[in-house]
Amino acid sequence: QVQLVESGGGLVQPGGSLRLSCAASGSGFSIYVMGWYRQAPGKQRELVAAITSGGSTNYADSVKGRFTISRDNAKNTVYLQMNSLKPEDTAVYYCNAQHRMVPTLEYWGQGTQVTVSS
Repeated sequence: QVQLVESGGGLVQPGGSLRLSCAASGSGFSIYVMGWYRQAPGKQRELVAAITSGGSTNYADSVKGRFTISRDNAKNTVYLQMNSLKPEDTAVYYCNAQHRMVPTLEYWGQGTQVTVSS
């Protein structure tokens, strides 16, 4: 069992930055692929970025060059650094942990709101 708690969301102006954190409790953090997803009102949840325990990353085209995902396996934490934020980045951001050997075994955080507005 893995529990995920996100933090770091908030209101920011266009062009600004935020860093999201996701702290995982439970055992075996390093066996999970960690990801950030987001869901805007009226839209489907979409993958923003993901990172393996070895540090391989994957990004949505819409955030490449602006967002950076990282993880600290010693602290059981994954981060999402978001720069050059745009209004279209406004969404609830969710942390996800997916077992690397059993992809159907996954956990979600409760979500954190990110609002980009002037």
